[in-house]
Amino acid sequence: MASQEPWHMENGGSHLKGSSKEVHPGRTAHNVSSSSLRKKSDISLVSKVRCRLLRELLVNLQEVVLGTKLFILFIAIPLAIMAEHYNFGRSWIFALSLLGLTPLAERVSFLTEQIAYYTGPTVGGLLNATCGNATELIIAILALSQNKIEVVKYSLLGSVISNLLLVLGSSLFCGGLANLNKEQKYDRKQADVNTLLLLLGLFCHVLPLLFRHAGRSTVLQTVPMLALSRASSVIMLIAYFAYLVFQLWTHRQLFEAQEDTDDDDVASDEGAVIGFWSGFAWLVGMTAVIALLSQYVVGTIEAASDSWGISVSFIGIILLPIVGNAAEHAGAIIFAFKNKLDISLGVALGSATQISMFVVPLCVLFAWIMGIKMDLDFNTLETGALALSIIITSFALQDGSSHYMKGLVLLLCYIVIGATFFVLNTPLQHQADVLNLGNPSTTNNRAFNT
Repeated sequence: MASQEPWHMENGGSHLKGSSKEVHPGRTAHNVSSSSLRKKSDISLVSKVRCRLLRELLVNLQEVVLGTKLFILFIAIPLAIMAEHYNFGRSWIFALSLLGLTPLAERVSFLTEQIAYYTGPTVGGLLNATCGNATELIIAILALSQNKIEVVKYSLLGSVISNLLLVLGSSLFCGGLANLNKEQKYDRKQADVNTLLLLLGLFCHVLPLLFRHAGRSTVLQTVPMLALSRASSVIMLIAYFAYLVFQLWTHRQLFEAQEDTDDDDVASDEGAVIGFWSGFAWLVGMTAVIALLSQYVVGTIEAASDSWGISVSFIGIILLPIVGNAAEHAGAIIFAFKNKLDISLGVALGSATQISMFVVPLCVLFAWIMGIKMDLDFNTLETGALALSIIITSFALQDGSSHYMKGLVLLLCYIVIGATFFVLNTPLQHQADVLNLGNPSTTNNRAFNT
């Protein structure tokens, strides 16, 4: 038995094997969606290795690195590091780093789920809520450390819009075409909760924008608008933590994905395949690699913009979310094909809610701690695109049923938004010029926002 289950030995004998079902956490849509991209591992060959430590290492490598259908993209990670070390083209570094981030995001979801087998559903749910959008959060923090506030705003805004229009639209469109003879239904309760939170987040974005347009002097408005943004960020975080209580304790049944084990690649009752400390070590390592590649992305985004002839706003709002969250997006579409829209909606709306109500206000507070003046004013065009995306998504989901026409409309809206930012060739201003609002000579630079 020891030779066949090395992870079993790592965690103290038979406790795990006999109790994997008892400690199995309620699987959220994100967990189930990510599982669609995983591969079942055959450890029969590895189990023949006599050295226990070597056997455990090989099992971990097989499960963590080769256990995803996206494992081929891992090659982009050393290539990006080599490109940076040998001073290859900056645009190549940017592209390779983006490709390397794609499988890492899916693997973080896998590792948090593995850890949740040992910590229980509550701690596992909190861990998944924290690490669910680790890539976006790390990119945002690194961009803040370099005073690239516009990059932060573009990337976070793009993540929300991408989930609402591209991911949800693709899921409804593909699911509708694949199930033309079936009526596609979904539970509106979860969608209603997420929509309300998205509208609250939009409310907190619109007020600073209206505050700026309502006043007469930009210089006099700077301090109160910043204070309003920080207060709104605290309120958004309170709402998000209330949402976690609602999701993990009081109404957990609304957010647990319904699985059919007869046709899913990964069964819902599958136990942990790596040990707790192995999972924790891999999670720390993966996070460090994400931080490294994110640093490459932030440092080369302007060079990629100049080399490719497209604006930073288009890269941040369109390209970053598409490539960075490709694994999660693919999982949502796969389950839409299987007529499991509750999972697809849980991925798209859940991720959009987490970005809007957790990552965005957290970045504002982090910037405050770092002495950087970041507010919730995402400019008129960007906020308008966000508002229209939330409104049209709310209308599309109001009746609890779906067909491919709804998905097509959402996709077309996303294409229009992408075209808008493609033709908007706004240069990325240096943040020292943007943020020095107390100097009248620099306040005029914000004219492009309107």
